[in-house]
Amino acid sequence: MNKTKSYFFCGIGGSGMLPLASIVRAQGHEVKGSDRALDQGRTGTKFDYLRAQGIELFPQDGSGMTSGFQTLVTSAAVEDTIPDVIKARSLSAKELRRADLLAEQFNAAPTSIGVAGTSGKSTVTGMIGWILHAVGRQPTVMNGAVMKNFVRDDAPFASALVGGDQYFVSEIDESDGSIALFDPRIAVLNNISLDHKSMEELRSLFGNFIGKAECTVLNLDNDEVAKLAAILPEERVLSFGIDRRNAYLRAEELVEAPDGISFTAIEKADGTRVQVSLAVPGRHNVSNALAALGAVRACGVSLAQAADALADFAGLSRRMDVVGSARGVTVIDDFGHNPDKIAATLTTLHAFPGRLLVLFQPHGYGPLKVMKDELIATFAEHLAADDVLIMPDPVYYGGTTDRSVGTADIIAGVRAQARHAEHVAERFAAGARLVTLAERGDRIIIMGARDDTLSQFAAEVLAAL
Repeated sequence: MNKTKSYFFCGIGGSGMLPLASIVRAQGHEVKGSDRALDQGRTGTKFDYLRAQGIELFPQDGSGMTSGFQTLVTSAAVEDTIPDVIKARSLSAKELRRADLLAEQFNAAPTSIGVAGTSGKSTVTGMIGWILHAVGRQPTVMNGAVMKNFVRDDAPFASALVGGDQYFVSEIDESDGSIALFDPRIAVLNNISLDHKSMEELRSLFGNFIGKAECTVLNLDNDEVAKLAAILPEERVLSFGIDRRNAYLRAEELVEAPDGISFTAIEKADGTRVQVSLAVPGRHNVSNALAALGAVRACGVSLAQAADALADFAGLSRRMDVVGSARGVTVIDDFGHNPDKIAATLTTLHAFPGRLLVLFQPHGYGPLKVMKDELIATFAEHLAADDVLIMPDPVYYGGTTDRSVGTADIIAGVRAQARHAEHVAERFAAGARLVTLAERGDRIIIMGARDDTLSQFAAEVLAAL
């Protein structure tokens, strides 16, 4: 990719598109783009950030595709009926999926570190990127979430870090099957659980992914991952787990706090013990930290160096972000959207006193249909008797999708399990209901994915308090 190319990103504001566009632009290529959110007047600051990088933006009406020498880059969410796609084909322009372009970049790096799994990908990617950056390895990092450590006044949406050519760290998505395109030197697999695909499909996708790596960093606390670890050659597995004596890296002596967690990390080879203090809370973040420690150990970073760097890891946006407090009520913004992520958040919050008022906005009708039973079971198990769940309708910006399973179906299931749950179709009204219910000592959690306006909504709920 030394020769300058011209790329047009259709859907450039997406969580997977924006960082990739930033990386390609920083390499000196011409980048242009469009986005439905831009046309609808949503999240303007994000598009100002792209323009500041020298990326020209257009309406999503085909006007930005002007030459057959441009390469159209699309995400899986972009349909053939979008005017940009129609125009590109009329010009016989080359087309790439986002994953194709990312895989091209990733596979070219001598040390490619791919982070996969149903949950925790973004956090582990951010942790690995921060450690390598802190020890001077100059990694290039592609993430699906804003990494707080790299946020600056001129980089408010730092979901990418542009470094050197040696290290390329990226979260790898399995939801569209594109994980098959990636050839990692180091493969990290945190967990396997139901999300976008069936368990059978997930086992195959993740198994093939880690099977290509020279080193696999695998979580023995997850039964599905442990089964894969058992069939790989021992010399290719760097395992980790909490209180797992057989793991290469293990965590012991966990101490939880509302704003963080600490533990002792132990390396099996020589018995090295280091204290790790995280500024992000929850037992799940201990697993995330072990995954990151394993990946950088495979790069030759010492456990002590890595632990020191992790102490300064600031976390990611929308991962249990405390927005603020008013009238004794705390508002939290969170990315939880599948059963594992939701369970991790609720478990972490329930480690400390206070009723939970949860607003969960599903990130689409398709995922809601796939995860219906598991979502019901998760909320039934992890909501306390006095907690309240409120759900608006799923995020929907148009297009063709099966809408046979909706929010009301989830609410009915949760209520049948003797938990407080309400369906309030319109999000603004759902927020108003939260404010009405809130009492001193409560915590309001705004949950959901694939909707950049949720953070602003959380701020509005706080203001309404």
